[in-house]
Amino acid sequence: MKTMLKRLLSIINSIKPAQVMVIGFGALILLGGFMLNLPIASKNGESIGFLNALFTSTSAVCVTGLVVVDTGTYWSEFGQFIIITLIQTGGLGFMTIATMFSLLTRKKINLRERLLIKESLNQGDLSGLVKLNRYIIMMTFVIEGIGALLLSIVYIPKLGLLRGIWYSIFHSISAFCNAGFDLMGSISGEYSSLTYFVDNSLINFAICGLIILGGIGFPVLLDIINNKKYSKLNVHSKIVINTSAILIAIGVFFIFIAEFNNSNTLGSLNMKEKLLSSIFQSVTLRTAGYNTIDLSLLGESTLFLMVILMLIGASPASTGGGLKTTTIATLFLTVKSFILGKEDIEVYQRRISDATVKKSLGNFFIGVFIVLFGTLMLTIVNPEFTLLESVFEVISAYATVGLSIGGTPSLTALGKVIIIMLMFLGRVGSLTIFVALLSKSTRTKSKIRYAEGKIIVG
Repeated sequence: MKTMLKRLLSIINSIKPAQVMVIGFGALILLGGFMLNLPIASKNGESIGFLNALFTSTSAVCVTGLVVVDTGTYWSEFGQFIIITLIQTGGLGFMTIATMFSLLTRKKINLRERLLIKESLNQGDLSGLVKLNRYIIMMTFVIEGIGALLLSIVYIPKLGLLRGIWYSIFHSISAFCNAGFDLMGSISGEYSSLTYFVDNSLINFAICGLIILGGIGFPVLLDIINNKKYSKLNVHSKIVINTSAILIAIGVFFIFIAEFNNSNTLGSLNMKEKLLSSIFQSVTLRTAGYNTIDLSLLGESTLFLMVILMLIGASPASTGGGLKTTTIATLFLTVKSFILGKEDIEVYQRRISDATVKKSLGNFFIGVFIVLFGTLMLTIVNPEFTLLESVFEVISAYATVGLSIGGTPSLTALGKVIIIMLMFLGRVGSLTIFVALLSKSTRTKSKIRYAEGKIIVG
């Protein structure tokens, strides 16, 4: 017995941080699937079926927002509580939650746990990780609390005290975690998202603020709190803020212009509502998954731009997904440096390392390959989908956005499995998963360096 126990402990200790990340998220998704499959989780008292429960659990843990049933009308209060708990855990990361309990119980955090936190938050070194986790937990509850208070100004008068408080808390957590789950189906119809509040400035700006704060990343938030002035921020924070602002501005301008006269979307709204809707839809593309206009009625050019912006996604160490703003910024700066004939890739009087460029290239091409392959597979198993519908659904899943143009409830069983895999890849990170699958021997540094080979490109 002792020998078996020692062997089991040895196996557990040999598991690498990246592998723990994959196993941890997988276990959380399975647990959520079993809980949501219970009859008590649905309003009609019937089991939804394990595949649909697993799909919903994956979407919640991976903070995506794609659903096969309407959250507000199908799930009971118990089911909704399970979903928002999975969203909070998935948005922060299970290691952050585990660290929170360790801090509450005053348990010492060892080196192995620090390595797991480092992997979870995508940080470069081990210094200050516990302090960063403490700030993340504090910032999350403060921001979500303020968001809930703002939303309650609208929800409580409309829904009553208890229901209004619950809706405010649910949507604040879901928005900050960039999840996109909503309970509005019981008020404005199934799968209606926030279309009921298309003209409500408070709801629009409160949700947008939560999405942006959750999507720019905890290190950036902490840097802003510590330094306050833009000029004192580090390079990472400046790139994240500028890239996010540019992407949002592009989205607002294009949606406003392209949909201005579309009677099915912005055309029937007044000028204030047009601006609110354009801003909201652009911000939600940072991987949040809410909408205030019917996306299925948008023009193809608008949907195509949305696909691009969704794929870019949020920023590292945030609650959002996608290829990440810093990845795209690094590639843009690399191309700019090449065109200008510069030896180094420079930004804000700093040089970007070759390792960062290689990681960005790897992340970009792996992401694009997964999207292309996922689209191909989805068009095969769901032949009734148009190519644009398939691409939109796949990118929405992989970038953990959660927006849909009506295809999610129509997915076949195999289609749901494909989307589940894409959501998991997008949240945990394709690079993390590939690192977890590689053996140690394949990742050791080679002692042999071959002669340079000439390749003609361009």
